[in-house]
Amino acid sequence: MLTSTPSGARPSNGSPGQESLIDSLVRANRAYADAFRDPGMDARPVLGVAVVACMDARIDLHAALGLELGDCHTIRNAGGVVTDDTIRSLTISQRALKTRSVVLIHHTGCGLQTLTEEFRYELEREVGQRPAWAVESFRDVDQDVRQSMRRVRTSPFLAHTDDVRGFVFDVASGLLREISDLD
Repeated sequence: MLTSTPSGARPSNGSPGQESLIDSLVRANRAYADAFRDPGMDARPVLGVAVVACMDARIDLHAALGLELGDCHTIRNAGGVVTDDTIRSLTISQRALKTRSVVLIHHTGCGLQTLTEEFRYELEREVGQRPAWAVESFRDVDQDVRQSMRRVRTSPFLAHTDDVRGFVFDVASGLLREISDLD
């Protein structure tokens, strides 16, 4: 874990004479590597599960699900939505690395609920090029979990679509709430 400066603030972004945030991450890695012991495992997850979740920093997936290093593949993106790139990762996870189950986790208070596709046009005005990707914003988190479950279950590239379940993680309580795909 990163250490805070005496005032409790995080490391700077590289002001002259101060360690940058990235420098502090590299320093933390050296301390980690000093105590690291190769666990002798390969890239196949022990539990045969892939977890797709939002990148939100408030969600510690391994702790929330009781997982250990090597138990699962973790695929994270803004919103935890199932995009073409998510399908790419899941396909590799299943076909090359033998996972069978897919857990989808969205969460309460997601930032994608406050964005719209207008975000892409704002970027185009700012940088002169509209991104090729969709924002994948949503208003109803439960409905977006259902959409993500449908995308996984209907993908022709995935070998295993029978054990796919979706949840909403409550960032205030830490509890998962399962979403039925029948609603």
